Amino acid sequence: MQVLVFAGSNSSQSINKQLVGYLAQQCNQLAVRLIDLSKFDIPLYSIDIENKAFPKDVLRLHKLIQEYPALIMSVNEHNGAPSAFIKNITDWLSRLDREFLAKKEVLLFSTSTGKYGGAKALAYYKEALVKFGANLVNSYSFPLFNENFSEGEIINSIQAKNIKEILTAFENNTIKKCEQQQQ
Repeated sequence: MQVLVFAGSNSSQSINKQLVGYLAQQCNQLAVRLIDLSKFDIPLYSIDIENKAFPKDVLRLHKLIQEYPALIMSVNEHNGAPSAFIKNITDWLSRLDREFLAKKEVLLFSTSTGKYGGAKALAYYKEALVKFGANLVNSYSFPLFNENFSEGEIINSIQAKNIKEILTAFENNTIKKCEQQQQ
């Protein structure tokens, strides 16, 4: 079973990218493909651009998502809302295919340096992903990134335990769903 993993950030120093890198390494039962969304050339959404043609990298990202039965993603927050970067990408994908996440098992994370861990962006995407057809298996807001994460590891034992339990349940659920679909 395979899972596509990415962060909704275009920052080279993104703490959400660091978090998904850690999550990818913790998957024991799923084959992981970690991608960097900033490598896709996706312009700011415009109906004028859409009317001419969908950008090639929107089509490429959509095709890539369709190849995987499961996704793990982490969304970042700017000023109490999802970043313009990830919002733009999901705007494009949903214009191309309103249910671009149909039948996908999705595990959603957010993190920030604050005590709420990007909870507002997480709340927005919990609703949005379901609208796009996702089966949202679970979500988790990882707070105080700089205090709880160091050198590629979660250093807070409670946070590490919580995330391990969520990942294990996600892996088991994804495997079960995929086996059911194959029958």
